[in-house]
Amino acid sequence: MAIHPTAIIDPHAELDSSVEVGAYSIIGPDVRIGARTRIGPHVVIEGHTTIGEDNHIFQFASLGGVPQDKKYAGELTKLEIGDRNTIREFCTFNLGTVQDEGVTRLGNDNWIMAYVHLAHDCQVGSHTIFANSAQLAGHVHIGDWVILGGFTLIHQFCRVGDHAMTGFGSHISQDIAPFLMVSGTPTSTYGINSVGLKRRGFTTEQIADIRKAYKTVYRSGLSLEEAKSRLLEEAAASQEAADYIRQMHTFIEGAQRGLLR
Repeated sequence: MAIHPTAIIDPHAELDSSVEVGAYSIIGPDVRIGARTRIGPHVVIEGHTTIGEDNHIFQFASLGGVPQDKKYAGELTKLEIGDRNTIREFCTFNLGTVQDEGVTRLGNDNWIMAYVHLAHDCQVGSHTIFANSAQLAGHVHIGDWVILGGFTLIHQFCRVGDHAMTGFGSHISQDIAPFLMVSGTPTSTYGINSVGLKRRGFTTEQIADIRKAYKTVYRSGLSLEEAKSRLLEEAAASQEAADYIRQMHTFIEGAQRGLLR
């Protein structure tokens, strides 16, 4: 291992032989780190934290700290980070709590910029991009391929669906359905993330049908119940995008904090 002599690593920590650790970093006894992960200088990793392979964690990040939750009483909870993530300077990821799943998760292939906060019990998918100072309160769920603009703030228990995108400075206090673009304070919808969908290989027909589904929910003037029924009809009629329209319907059905609309 390429371990700087000033790094402090508890002898009970489990690090693959290929892990690199920079100067003055501190790694606690219950930490496990997979192959080829690079830890920069002045990083603190504590708690029951598992980090996968090929991650790059930059200087001054703090991972696995206790939750910022007054109910936390020292229970054994976890932080799990997958593979091939980039975690930039001054990020803070907290452990979970027993009031939820007991684990905070970050999936694979995520690009997490400086000053991002993942509070307790957040569940973040894969292939996301979080711009500088995006802040997630507790129990937030983020799908795959989501992009959060800089200074996006997300209220506790909110969900953001796959392929959604927020503009900078967005304040999210309700669920954001898959494929949407939202921005502003108060936050409003601005169509679907068509450029992102094109880049990910969605066909022209799929994007057109997803846009039609968006208009049904957000621009038709239908009640939410009427719009949900119409979505099922559109899914049945679409050869290209049926699964994606049903995904939007299922997400809307599961909204508990309300749906941004």
